[in-house]
Amino acid sequence: MSRGIIAAAAAFIMATTIFVGWQVHAEANKTTFPENIDELVHYATVRRGEVTEHLLTSQAAIDAIKSGQSVPLGTHVVLVDYRGGEVFRYFVMEKGENWGADFPESRRTGDWQFQWFKPDRTINLAENTARCQSCHSSRADEEFMFSHGSVQSFNGTAIE
Repeated sequence: MSRGIIAAAAAFIMATTIFVGWQVHAEANKTTFPENIDELVHYATVRRGEVTEHLLTSQAAIDAIKSGQSVPLGTHVVLVDYRGGEVFRYFVMEKGENWGADFPESRRTGDWQFQWFKPDRTINLAENTARCQSCHSSRADEEFMFSHGSVQSFNGTAIE
C-alpha cells in the first residue's frame, strides 16, 4: 500500500471517529428556533464586559408571569448573545407539554428544554445542553428562568 493511501485511510478513520464521537454527545432535543422571533418582546439586557445579551419572550409569557400564572406551553425564551455588535449565538428555552419526561428526574427543568443556535439560526451541536439544565434547575421556584424577576419588573422598556 502506498503512503498516500495509508495517510488518506488514516485521515478518514480519524475524521469518522471525531464525527461519530461528536454525534454521540449530541443529545436529542425538541427545542426549535422561534419562527416569530421578530414578534418577541425584548424585556431585559445584560452586559458582561464585551458581551451584550438581549432577553426576549412572548407577551403571553410576560402576562402570565406578571399575573402569577405558569408560563404557557409553546413559550420560547431567547437570549441573543452579541459580541462586537454582531449576533454571536442564540440560547433558546422552549416549554412543551410533558417535555420533562424526556430526561431522568435528576435533569428535569419542568417541561423546559434548551438549545444553542448559531448566528444563522442552525443548531449548534457543539454546546452542552445538560449544563444548561444543571444551572436552570436551581430556579424551579421561578419557572426555571434566571430572568423571572426582570419579567415581573418589565414595564415596556427593557430592564438593564
